[in-house]
Amino acid sequence: MRGGYRIRLRFQIPVIFALFCVGLSGGGAESIQALYARGGAALTKGDLPEAEEAFRKILSLAPDDVGAHANLGVVYLRERLWERSRAELEAARKLAPQVAGIRLNLGLVWYRQGYYGRAIPEFESVVKDEPGSLQARELLGLAYLFVGRYADSASMLDSMWSAGNGDVNYLYALTVAAGEAGQEALAEKATARLLEVGNGSAELHLFVGKAYLARLLPDQAIAELNKAVALNPRLAFVHYNLGEAYKQRRDLDKARAEFEADRAIEPDVAYNYDELGTVIAAQGDVATAERYFREAVKRDPTLASSWYGLGKIYRQKKDYAKAIDAFNHAATLDARSTSVLYQRAQVYLALGRKPEAQRDLAAMRKIQQSEDDRLEQQISGKYRDPQLGTGK
Repeated sequence: MRGGYRIRLRFQIPVIFALFCVGLSGGGAESIQALYARGGAALTKGDLPEAEEAFRKILSLAPDDVGAHANLGVVYLRERLWERSRAELEAARKLAPQVAGIRLNLGLVWYRQGYYGRAIPEFESVVKDEPGSLQARELLGLAYLFVGRYADSASMLDSMWSAGNGDVNYLYALTVAAGEAGQEALAEKATARLLEVGNGSAELHLFVGKAYLARLLPDQAIAELNKAVALNPRLAFVHYNLGEAYKQRRDLDKARAEFEADRAIEPDVAYNYDELGTVIAAQGDVATAERYFREAVKRDPTLASSWYGLGKIYRQKKDYAKAIDAFNHAATLDARSTSVLYQRAQVYLALGRKPEAQRDLAAMRKIQQSEDDRLEQQISGKYRDPQLGTGK
């Protein structure tokens, strides 16, 4: 799901130390073992440059060392260098396809980027080989949830009830999955346990605040979300949801401040930049709004609302080539948006390209007969939960 379902994992990212060191001989073996010890210690204490240097030196001595490739993948994952992480982990998998931990980390790279559909096969393979892996089961259950496979998510998460039923994040995910799957008994069980475990916690106030937001009750949402902030001001997405609540009330200054606060906590979440672009554009600061929309699509190229926002800005600036490009991206991602079709048609008309404009307007009228436009509602303030968005 776009924006990331920001549930905090209870488990550490797996780290593979000292694979295939045994059997090496002479001074080289001692050197590699010492480098593993140095790299492992550095990775454990979070000194990522030191860890990278150690594992790179191992590869200079043994280019096919599986553990060095795998651990470099972990280093780059923690640094959010996704392509480099994936390259190292793929190299490790090619050398040792039987090692489930490598596939788990590959899944984590996709998962951390928000590409849950691509993470699922990796996690499924780990659960198949190591059915007792709680981390793999939890990640797979969440990934199923994010792509809308609610029954699969509920089944997977329920299978780890005994390990997870003391954690409010796990219980919230199971409540949502079971509810969406129509499994009322399981949803009621998870909800009851959530209320019991989460009583008085920041997370529970966040979940209640989000429920008010979904019902378009911003005042009640703000009251609950402020309780969450008082308990944990750095709770992921609490400021985002406060921003949504203030946006529902059309208090743009406070909305902007809350989205900025969440961005400071979660700098990689594209939705913060998208919302900031929307709010700031409404305030009339087009240049800053454009910058935020650009940041949003840089982090999530599938965020149709930001492409749409960019298209509107470029149309306003009469930069029609960029406007067409932005609206084309939005139309590809949200083919049934009448707002995109209308805006693109206006650009075509400004360019004198009447056949293309007429095509878009005809398509727009056809869609209007069957459904209301969703994207314009989203842009103009309809409640959107990035923790439960659309999958990639």
